[in-house]
Amino acid sequence: MIEPFAGEDMFTGPAVDDALISKAEERLGYRLPSSYLDILRRMNGGLLRRRLCPTSFPTSWADDHFEVRSLLGIGGDHGIDSSGGRGSRDLISEWGYPDIGIVLFDMPSGGHDAVMLDYRDCGSGDEPAVVYIDEDRVPRRVARDFGEFLGLLGGQE
Repeated sequence: MIEPFAGEDMFTGPAVDDALISKAEERLGYRLPSSYLDILRRMNGGLLRRRLCPTSFPTSWADDHFEVRSLLGIGGDHGIDSSGGRGSRDLISEWGYPDIGIVLFDMPSGGHDAVMLDYRDCGSGDEPAVVYIDEDRVPRRVARDFGEFLGLLGGQE
């Protein structure tokens, strides 16, 4: 089993329960993947222990990978469903990311790139793919779902 968190940080939200999940999904307009919710029930966002994701394409930051810093949770000031400039919808608007889903991570670049859940090809019951958005704002698929994405993460910073 993956142990994703290095410790609490400002991106750690309140304890997750069914009511918080329902509220977040209603605000976002998307059903959250079960693999993401499983992680949030253990710790609702925070610094990741493993942060490097290998790629088959170069990024603005490296030839063969990108780095994520903190997983964003739900609820709280820094949740993906929050308003006031810090939620996923706010980040999509502020940084010009494609409106294809949900921004899931705080990135070392401070917004120049992003990792998102991509709901464009989701059918009923399907989980969204995970895509990397670089400075060119083109979504590049890196995993078929969130669980696979967590399995790709390696390295320590």
